Amino acid sequence: MTGDMDARAFREHGRAVIDRIADYLADPEAVSVLPALRPGAVRDALPPEAPASPEPFERILRDFDRLIVPNTTHWNHPGFFAYFATTGSAPGILAEALIAALNVNAMLWRTGPAQTELEEVTLGWLRAMIGLPASFHGVINDTASSSTLYALAAAREAADPEIRGRGMTDRDLPHFRVYCSEEAHSSVDKAVITLGIGSDNVVHLPTDDDFRIVPEVLRRAVRQDRARGFRPLAVVATVGTTGVTAIDPVPAIAEICRDEGLWLHVDASYGGSAAIVPELRHVLDGCDRADSLVVNPHKWLFVPIDCSAAYTRHPEIMRRAFSLTPEYLTTSAPDVTNLMDYGVSLGRRFRALKLWFVLRYFGRDGIVEALREHCRLAALFAGWVDDAPDFQRLAPVPFSVVAFRYAPPGEMNGERLDALNRAILERVNAAGDVFLSHTSVRGRYAIRLAIGNLRTREAHVGRAWDLLRSAAEAATAGA
Repeated sequence: MTGDMDARAFREHGRAVIDRIADYLADPEAVSVLPALRPGAVRDALPPEAPASPEPFERILRDFDRLIVPNTTHWNHPGFFAYFATTGSAPGILAEALIAALNVNAMLWRTGPAQTELEEVTLGWLRAMIGLPASFHGVINDTASSSTLYALAAAREAADPEIRGRGMTDRDLPHFRVYCSEEAHSSVDKAVITLGIGSDNVVHLPTDDDFRIVPEVLRRAVRQDRARGFRPLAVVATVGTTGVTAIDPVPAIAEICRDEGLWLHVDASYGGSAAIVPELRHVLDGCDRADSLVVNPHKWLFVPIDCSAAYTRHPEIMRRAFSLTPEYLTTSAPDVTNLMDYGVSLGRRFRALKLWFVLRYFGRDGIVEALREHCRLAALFAGWVDDAPDFQRLAPVPFSVVAFRYAPPGEMNGERLDALNRAILERVNAAGDVFLSHTSVRGRYAIRLAIGNLRTREAHVGRAWDLLRSAAEAATAGA
């Protein structure tokens, strides 16, 4: 076997693959959303070494059916309500196949002209759809974690232009400080650790009753730190926090950042997509004044993971922070974008193609309809929780995520109630019909139901509620 699969065999096996995908998407509930298996079971079922001789493709597909599908946590299942529920939609899946076929690395414009320019145009479409001004320049990264890392690296570059040459050690520099809410994503801490700023210099601010940054508290913290000899660097505001999807008051935070000379990065990786819906456009109020912003089409815009859209008003600073061109990558093409200049990664997958396919296939109206339905279903579920005397909603529901817990009337200490909710969640997830995750809300164990899959219907949400009530009864009886 000295060559690739020939065209005839590729067509035959390609049809078999497409048939599997079509069947999977047509009946995603044919599999359990969460597999019931012990850790190591898949590893133990696989041979310890790669085969020496070629194997028939039919056998490979049979093993895919036997080992992979039943032992996968199915994020494309309509009963997937954990974390931030997502959809790998059919047009996005087909785009992924074409991405793999072209196998482009768009590190330079000349290594991917169409890929580079399509990314610019498609991110322009998305920028307009969510209401950001044309002054924002966008690139696609893998995840919001990378986008936040790059934004804070740009903030550090803007604050200290000598940083990339001289570094941070042995320079007698004041410690940078980065501010975010206590509800902010852990990627902020990881970025600060990676950049050498240190996790001790992330200031997690207490929040108000709606889990939002309190502007006065932020301003006071910045001024106190500066008086103590620290160097305030940046604020990370969030539109749709991971735990309870809170929306920080970005307009007020932007005012503080302007007054104090701080970089403002907005993590709208989940909630930013909602701004496409006219009545939810307000969730990005003030974000036109941010220095950078991230929104993830792979979270709530039906694009297969991974696709994170990172925008900045200062592309020249981002480029200054990361551009490094060895001789073998020099090019004479004038006035072009080289995507390698806007992050750590030299390799750049053609992620824009799947975003382009999805935006065109569904159109703005189709996306708005789907997001509205997800928010309606979340409000419906929240109403069931509110009307149940033995359940308690723990946070507002601005989008499509509900944080709640079982809280029967009567005396029950916090540890016991937390243990009871853990038992309920484990029992619900063990059924295999739905998958929910948990968080902590003001120190209390909370169950989260997140709606984001295109195929999720009211019946799936109702099934989750029935399972929760049954599990609560069983757990209480056994307590």
